[in-house]
Amino acid sequence: LLGFGGQTALNCGLALARKNIFKKYRVEILGTPLSAIRNTEDRLLFRQTIENLGLKVPQSTLCRKLSQVNDLSGKIKYPVIVRAGFSLGGLGSGVARNSQDLISISQKALTQTPQILIEEYLEHWKEIEYEVVRDSKDNCITVCNMENFDPMGIHTGESIVVAPSQTLTNSEYHRLREIAIKVVKNLPIVGECNIQYALSPIDGDYRIIEVNARLSRSSALASKATGYPLAYIAAKLALGYRLSDLRNQVTQATSAFFEPALDYVVVKIPRWDFLKFKNQDETLGSEMQSVGEVMAIGRSFEEALQKAVRSLDLDFEGIISDDFDKGKLRPLKASPDRPYNIAYNLFNGQSKKDIYKETGIDYWFLDRIENIVNFYKNMISESSDGKPTETTLLKAKKLGFSDVQIGEIYSVADSEIRNLRKRHNILPKVCQIDTLAGEFPAKTNYLYLSYHRQKHDIRFNLPKQIAIIGGGPYQIGSSVEFDWCAVNCAITAKKNGYSPIMINCNPETVSTDYDILDKLYFEELTRERILDISDLEKCPLVVSVGGQIPNSLTAKLAESTVRFLGSNPEVIDRVEDREKFSALLDSLKIIQPLWKRLKSKKEALEFAKKIGYPVLIRPSYVLSGRAMYVAYSEELLSRYLATSDSIVSSEYPLVMSKFIRGAKEVDFDGVACKGKIVVWAISEHVEHAGVHSGDATLVLPSFSLGDEAVEMIKENTVNIVKALPINGPFNIQFLVNEDGRAIPEVLVIEGNLRASRTFPFVSKVLGINFIEIATKVLLGDNVKQVKIKRPRYTGVKAAHFSFTRLRRVDPVLRVEMASTGEVACFGDSLNEAYLKAILSTGASFDKKAALVSLGGMEYKQKMLQGCRVLAKMGFALFATNNTAAFLKLNRLKVKQVYKVHEKKRPNVIDVIKSKQVSLVFNLSDRDDLGVKEMSLELTDGYQIRRATVDTNIPLFTKVSTANLFINSLYKLKPEDLKVKSWCEYLATIQPKDKTEKL
Repeated sequence: LLGFGGQTALNCGLALARKNIFKKYRVEILGTPLSAIRNTEDRLLFRQTIENLGLKVPQSTLCRKLSQVNDLSGKIKYPVIVRAGFSLGGLGSGVARNSQDLISISQKALTQTPQILIEEYLEHWKEIEYEVVRDSKDNCITVCNMENFDPMGIHTGESIVVAPSQTLTNSEYHRLREIAIKVVKNLPIVGECNIQYALSPIDGDYRIIEVNARLSRSSALASKATGYPLAYIAAKLALGYRLSDLRNQVTQATSAFFEPALDYVVVKIPRWDFLKFKNQDETLGSEMQSVGEVMAIGRSFEEALQKAVRSLDLDFEGIISDDFDKGKLRPLKASPDRPYNIAYNLFNGQSKKDIYKETGIDYWFLDRIENIVNFYKNMISESSDGKPTETTLLKAKKLGFSDVQIGEIYSVADSEIRNLRKRHNILPKVCQIDTLAGEFPAKTNYLYLSYHRQKHDIRFNLPKQIAIIGGGPYQIGSSVEFDWCAVNCAITAKKNGYSPIMINCNPETVSTDYDILDKLYFEELTRERILDISDLEKCPLVVSVGGQIPNSLTAKLAESTVRFLGSNPEVIDRVEDREKFSALLDSLKIIQPLWKRLKSKKEALEFAKKIGYPVLIRPSYVLSGRAMYVAYSEELLSRYLATSDSIVSSEYPLVMSKFIRGAKEVDFDGVACKGKIVVWAISEHVEHAGVHSGDATLVLPSFSLGDEAVEMIKENTVNIVKALPINGPFNIQFLVNEDGRAIPEVLVIEGNLRASRTFPFVSKVLGINFIEIATKVLLGDNVKQVKIKRPRYTGVKAAHFSFTRLRRVDPVLRVEMASTGEVACFGDSLNEAYLKAILSTGASFDKKAALVSLGGMEYKQKMLQGCRVLAKMGFALFATNNTAAFLKLNRLKVKQVYKVHEKKRPNVIDVIKSKQVSLVFNLSDRDDLGVKEMSLELTDGYQIRRATVDTNIPLFTKVSTANLFINSLYKLKPEDLKVKSWCEYLATIQPKDKTEKL
């Protein structure tokens, strides 16, 4: 089955086919045949296939070399769009408005893919998608059609998407449906696929943009939007079933051979994390940059849109807010802020005609946003009279306004608005998604809330219910790891006789698959909505398995009568509140880095001088560690304090702590039952302190910690867990400073009373499901301590980054998290597991040549042995001036290249872009640099790093990972790595093996 693992699986399948692996081992491809996959992935074959059917595709030219692009650049009409073949999320694509743009985009794209298509740019045409299913007997249906809020030119993963389409005429809808079925039958597809169109808003003309012969991001959205389980059906069709053989999984009463009907509107909004990166260009285009998405369901577009905005976890209460500067208009370029800027400009009098002319967004959508804006204005006018009337309140809720928004307008607390609603009996009703728009009687567990209904579709108060709050949108710091935790919690609860309810808003997750739950509420994760559901279901909440979003909601929900399973809110607050947690550690005589909350820049400079540099700075007003910074000197601290990121006042205090350079970082993951630890794991970071734990390479079992340090970590954790006491999952992070000490210094830096992002990793390495145990604790079981055996193998978790897509961002690891994914691999040794992990991130290094650029004598000395090993393996070494001189002095053969600021050629960028090297080691030592020197070093270092990721070359910026990689490559060739199943590794753990003790 090649169609279920996204673009990676398709590319892998095509590569195996080219090497005749399937033929050699007599492997049968189920579902869509390889010929159809080739015809959809290869841009030239795709165009020929569609044209042979008499259908329209954009005019285009295929190029495989940059020289072909150069020849073409002066002969074509601009703008054009560059599309990369065999790529995921539009990687390498872009809109070129002149020949310079075209060459720049093409050069980058051709480092990622073997071919590009340069095609006509259909500016301001609508973008429409159809999800289509076909079986091997040529039965075919369209399951869902979707429409992008943004016109062509914005990747569909970057656009707001609405289902079903709202602006198509009946004839347009049916014509595109017929074309979709014709294409799918002729390819031929067996299973599920997605077809994307451009549609002219002027005359209804169309172009077929692409076909994805696989389950895609849009497939997941279509499944959640309709309730039609596309992956399940596609798998059955690949096994030879006919559509008519399969049951509708939602109703269990009708066939799967039907096209779903929707009596509601679904809105998907992407989630970006641009605020995590300095210098990031936030312009949206044909290359995907979003890290997650949310989906909301409503009985009107306005209701669904405002629910989706709140679901993003960005502190927006709706599409419109009160930060208006009368008379001024905001820019409407394609960016994450554009929908809010449209509302802002409509409020300030810009005409829909002007907005349409600038953006190409259909008038239908602009009309609906205007409805929200106009009613917002009405409420402002009415607010002088006091509280909203019953009529105003009901209409506001139907338009998707939250209690917080309404309260802000009328200058009353949201709790007062809630009570007012209850007095007027203005309450949301529970609606079920049945795939049939109520045409046949059906009872389903797939639910949402709306103010457009008069009564509930379901009954409440099933026995032994628990409600699990999911993780919300994927974002940097919160991804599939927490969904794994939430899902395993639900499965364990069900096994133990409970009815699990899930509340979540992310269409990409397993936790929003209705068939693993007793009830799924596809809803926003806000205090208001959780209380609405809690009032109806009257069951306790689980807030410790979905990451930081549910954890952060705990304090707000605790003000009500909601019950919680696990550690109570007071205990959670003692860990979340820095002062309270610090006081606890002091009372237990547990060491922590010196820190202070500072209210002025003068205080900051004085405290830094007192504790000594370097210092770690955390602004208190930002989310997810954004703008954290390590200052190595007073000069650098002063420079930082002068930036906009460092607002310091009594309202926005700055947290400063002593940064311990060179310290090892350790994660302690565990589950406690009534203050006693019942299962645990200690993972060590390869990178030293200064790299966010989410970006660090984790190793289990630990590989360099001394026995004394491990015992001190265990003792400190036991004391913290007992003192609180903790009841459920938790994570504590430590620093270990061994630095020539007879007795290691062990410091606590952070604690979380929830499952951490490393729970899935440690569970799989040890073969013990930490969440299963945690759930039993939450349900009240008296869980006994689990016997833990030290594995005879090593597990390595490595981060995956998307720097290639993030224009202008500096791809260096810092104290702020930047990774967008992760991989984990096992090996019989640390070297084997680490090399597997690096290969799993997509790194390739066929050419035996490496560029080495090392700042500071310390890093030169630490990398010297690594450079010797590279040379011993036959790698040609390229190096910048000072590094080259150092290596030559140590009798290594090296080719010197110039830095960019030296204005000589060939420079370091020439070497990288021409792919003369396959590895880049760029280590920067900034400890003793002044501001001017640092600026120069950053400029050269930044350009090296940026060119490296843009050319798709593996980059190492930390000495610990650089040396580990070099040693791993020296000891093991990639082709010699062992392939073993997870079960084979776990089987090496024997009952007679020594049990780990706390």
